[in-house]
Parts: sequence; C-alpha cells; structure tokens
Amino acid sequence: MDKPRRQFHLAALAGVAAMTLPGCASRVNSGPEPIRLLSGGAAKGLLERLGPAFDQANHARVEGEFGAVGAMRDKLLAGEDADVMILSKPLIDELAQSGRVLAETVTPLGQVKTGVCLVQGRPKVEIRDGQDLRKLLSTASAIYFPDPKKATAGIHFMKVLKALGMDDASRLRVYPDGAVAMAAMARARDPMAVGCTQITEILITPGVELTGLLPPPFELSTTYVAAVVAASRRKRLARELIAHLADPKYASQRQQAGFVQEPV
Repeated sequence: MDKPRRQFHLAALAGVAAMTLPGCASRVNSGPEPIRLLSGGAAKGLLERLGPAFDQANHARVEGEFGAVGAMRDKLLAGEDADVMILSKPLIDELAQSGRVLAETVTPLGQVKTGVCLVQGRPKVEIRDGQDLRKLLSTASAIYFPDPKKATAGIHFMKVLKALGMDDASRLRVYPDGAVAMAAMARARDPMAVGCTQITEILITPGVELTGLLPPPFELSTTYVAAVVAASRRKRLARELIAHLADPKYASQRQQAGFVQEPV
C-alpha cells in the first residue's frame, strides 16, 4: 500500500528556476520563501497548475502535502506546521470556529463532483441512474476508493456501496486518499476494476479515465475552501496564495483541474 504522506515542491514540478529580481539580491541569496500547505487531495491538480506561477511571482516555494481532508485536519490539530489549509467547507468552518484558522481569510475555491473511473482504454460505461451504477459495480473485479473514515469521497462512497448492497469486503481496495487509490488502480491494470473518488483526483492520474459522475440519488458535490492558519508565521504570503488560487482570471484553469463550479 502506498504511504499516505506525499510532499512536493510545486516549482520543482514545473521546472521553474529561481529568479533574481532587481534590488532583491539579499532575498534571493537566502532562497525562496517557503509556504506550507496542508490540503485535501482534491486540490493537488489545482496547485500543480497555479502554484508555479505564484512561486515565480513571489519568490516563494509552496510545499504541499495532500491527503484525506480528515487526516490533514488532524495533522494541524496535532501541531504540524502549516500556513494555508484547503479542506471541505465543514472542516474549515470547524477550524475557524475553534480559532485554528483566521475566519476573515476563509475563501471558497469551487465545487468538486465525485466520479467513477475505469482503467484507461476500457470503453466508457454510461451511468444514468442507480441501476446503471449497480450493474457496473456488480461486474467489477475490484473497487478502488479512498479512506471511508477520513476522506470526503470515501465516507460518501461507502454509504453508496452499502445502499446498493455492494460492500463485499473481498472486492474493496481502500487507500488513504483518492489520488493514492487511483494510482494503485492504474498500476494494477485490471481491466474490470472500478474506482470512485473526486474527479480532480481522477483527472490527474495517468492510467485511469473518468467514465461518469455518481448518478442521482448518489451524487456528491463538495465545496473546497482555503484559509490562513492562525499560527502561521507567513500570513501575508499565505493570504496572497489564497487570493491567487481564487482569482477570477484563473477560472478556466480551475475548471480544467476539476473544479466544475465557481466559488459562490
């Protein structure tokens, strides 16, 4: 099973080199200013798209860790260093009420739907209703999805499986978060496997393809929200990162990353 902790430097992913800005030699010599992000896995693709430009413009280095939203919240509550949190709205609201994040910085980034995927190359299957979903799952050799206790999509999908009578443990393949689950499914190359997680995590995983959304009455759309951590030592930069991610000029990039509805 893949390890749940996955970190990366966004600038490094995009191959962005540090820039020497006029009048900023001392700052450059000290290296890019780090900004620490704890986020639900749904936002990883968004940060991969928009993070490098932020790093370059601000001589910063966003260090992101992505996983199940409950696990990321627990890391913050356990005292892990962070400047920005990106989680589902109920969890951010909870952290704002407890004073762990600054309520005045809470910013919606958009909504993400939960989808169903197949191994790349398998013909797409139309999922119009619960009967179609039941038929697809009944023929699945394995069903991949994220943590049913701490991941938004995993919690919801386990309820769907139980409602459909498809929660036979022998076929269930559960992983710490959706991206890890999708990567495991892609590696397995099982032509009859089925996966379910938020579409953002499906879209960034080579080897699997979105076949459709969870149909009524099982659909799930999750609002993701960013906020500055109250204990952050880099609050100015944290605010600027959130403003960058929510900037209206990046609406198309958010949609391409799977944020199918704009912030409200």
